Amino acid sequence: MATQPRPTHSLPSPSEHPDRIIVIYDGQCRFCRAGVEQLWHWDWWHKLSFISLHEAEVTRRWPQLTHAQLMEQMYIVTPDGACLGGASAVRFLARYLPILWPMAPWMHLPGTLPIWQFLYGIVARSRYRLAGRIAENCDEGTCSVHLGKHGSHAVGGQSIQKERLAQEAASKATQTMSQPPHD
Repeated sequence: MATQPRPTHSLPSPSEHPDRIIVIYDGQCRFCRAGVEQLWHWDWWHKLSFISLHEAEVTRRWPQLTHAQLMEQMYIVTPDGACLGGASAVRFLARYLPILWPMAPWMHLPGTLPIWQFLYGIVARSRYRLAGRIAENCDEGTCSVHLGKHGSHAVGGQSIQKERLAQEAASKATQTMSQPPHD
């Protein structure tokens, strides 16, 4: 029997605080919820509100953001309506959360956004592996949508399935070499 994901504390919502920066995140993924909880704790001046991308309100209010885009990276919506995703979102938040201020000058150096996007992409593509097995980090296996039925997830031309197949082949080759030959 499927259960609803546990609520993430009582995070401030956009309906309660429409004047705040809105963070759109995957509310069914524990890894993502942990990150949002951290942002909430760092939001000393109460500038943020939070909404899961799975809420119907997201599709209604921001139809320009596709489900695939939202599943790939965190988005923020600024008070003037601009939608920023991934490293651009983190870079924006670095100006509003005092604990991130030491990062802000580095993140805003001219020409560095592509580097931050690349680094964000590495973490985003690896977040389930970095946090452990999927079953340990997502309610009801919801994070498996990122990895596909057989563990493939192509982002930026890279495939986790190819990595896994290469690792399995290397493991089999090592096992074969360590076994004595059959007569």
